[in-house]
Amino acid sequence: MKTYRTLLRALLLGAVASALPVAGISAQEAATRAPAPTLQPPASPTKAPDADGFIQRWLILDPIRRPGSLADSAVQAAVKTEYFPDQFTVLPRDGAKVTVRDSALVWHAVDTRRYNVNLYHFAYALSKPTSNVLFWAVTVVNAPRDIPNVRLAICSNAASVWWLNGEEVIGIYNDRQATIDDGVSKRLTLKQGPNIIRAAVINGGGATDFCARFIDERGNPVKDFTVSLNAGKR
Repeated sequence: MKTYRTLLRALLLGAVASALPVAGISAQEAATRAPAPTLQPPASPTKAPDADGFIQRWLILDPIRRPGSLADSAVQAAVKTEYFPDQFTVLPRDGAKVTVRDSALVWHAVDTRRYNVNLYHFAYALSKPTSNVLFWAVTVVNAPRDIPNVRLAICSNAASVWWLNGEEVIGIYNDRQATIDDGVSKRLTLKQGPNIIRAAVINGGGATDFCARFIDERGNPVKDFTVSLNAGKR
């Protein structure tokens, strides 16, 4: 019997022959789902950012159903709700499961072929809901030395809140389209070694995606690091 992780891999590679019944649909219907055209499983332990500095490797949790407002206070309340243990400290692994409201949700490792991560493609390929949901995403930025005075520049459709090494550093709210560098944090320091970025993206309806990169004081992309999904990988 295929696991959710195996289903994602098959869908991403466009090679689905059979599938689990997921989210109340039949195995036959799940098997006819289109593959995620912009996502693929990671093929190496580490990955450099793209030419414009965008981070293209993430661990993403199956979406959590979350109806309601996208206003600042509602989003802050949603991301501060404890859905699963250690949600602000855990560094998950590909295929790990958490239980949210008696449902088992799975973490999936993905690389995006583009500057952004298309969460609609991600969820649709897994036969998961794409509207009125919250996505958790985590990645590890490995810096070869301390890199001071950088800013985390992000975008999302729709609202999102972001943390670096456990500190909340930027949030954008309301029903919005993803625009590069839509939100920019205060000055930060990437510490030598692993730095953990954590994001919560909340979508009301329709398309949903996000992007993230670091920029210097002149607005130029910072690219002198690697990305992994393991704090021990550099």
